[in-house]
Formats: sequence, structure tokens, C-alpha cells
Amino acid sequence: MSSDVVVGRVAKAHGVGGELAVDVRTDEPAQRFADGATMTAQLRDGTRRPLTVAAVRRHQERLLVRFAEVLTRDVAETLRGALLVVDVADLPPTEDPDEFYDHELAGLAAELPDGTRIGTVLEVAHGPGSDLLVLTLDGGREALVPFVRAIVPEVDMRARRVVIDPPEGLLEP
Repeated sequence: MSSDVVVGRVAKAHGVGGELAVDVRTDEPAQRFADGATMTAQLRDGTRRPLTVAAVRRHQERLLVRFAEVLTRDVAETLRGALLVVDVADLPPTEDPDEFYDHELAGLAAELPDGTRIGTVLEVAHGPGSDLLVLTLDGGREALVPFVRAIVPEVDMRARRVVIDPPEGLLEP
């Protein structure tokens, strides 16, 4: 399992001075994108570049971020589509028992309320309406499960499992 967690994705270059439009993928954007914060850009070709936040401001649903290492639009264009990641060890612990980092959920067993194992959590997908658990079902097929209390009533980190109480047809092909 990777020791990195995604905190943003570079959507595009913005303006001529190297600023980047970033889609936020963290609940703590003020902390993750504070002046001086460091992260790594994971480019589409697999290469990685360290980055340091020099300035940030809100623009519509995105952040406009200037990194100390990105001084021109040409350099900014090379980062289009890059994932912005931080090391898991740099994340503060969650204090709310109903909050989880995506990486904590990946790999958990998925079970029905009666204890029947149905698969494994592959990842968390963030949609515009709600978060979804991407499950790999024991038959090899993937299923998307809305990550809401009515359908996922229990997350037991100690037992490394989530309980799925699916409405009729949710897990059907």
C-alpha cells in the first residue's frame, strides 16, 4: 500500500505566471495548502516533483495555487493532471470516530449485517453528490456503494471491516 494520500489534482495552468488551478481532495485545504506547505506532484508519466506552496487563493470551486518551484506558465502546463500527494505520516489523526482517511478504508472486508463476507473495499471515490465505496466483490466484479450511514451502518477499524446493508438490487450485476 502506498504511503501517500492525494490532497489535490492539478486541473490546469491559470494565467501566465505559473499559477495552477487545483481540485481539492482534502477536508483540510487551509492546512494542506497553507503557505510553506510541502507536497509532491505525481505526474501522469509516473515521475514525481517536490513542491512548496508560495501562495493560494480561492477561485470558484477550486484553489489557485502558486508553488515556489513553478515560475512560468510553460512549467505549470507540465503539471496538468498531476496528483498532489502528502505522506500519510504527515496527516494528523482524526478525532471524530465517524471520520476516516480514504487510505484507512482501502482493504477493509465488506460484510452484510449477518456477517456474510461479500468482498473488499478497493477505494473511496469522491462524487459530486456523495462519496462511494468501490468494492471488489468476492466474484471479482466491482460495485459502487454510497458511503452513507443508511447503507454503511458500521465501520469497524479494529476488526478491519465495513458492514454493508444494501437496498435491493444495489449489488446485483
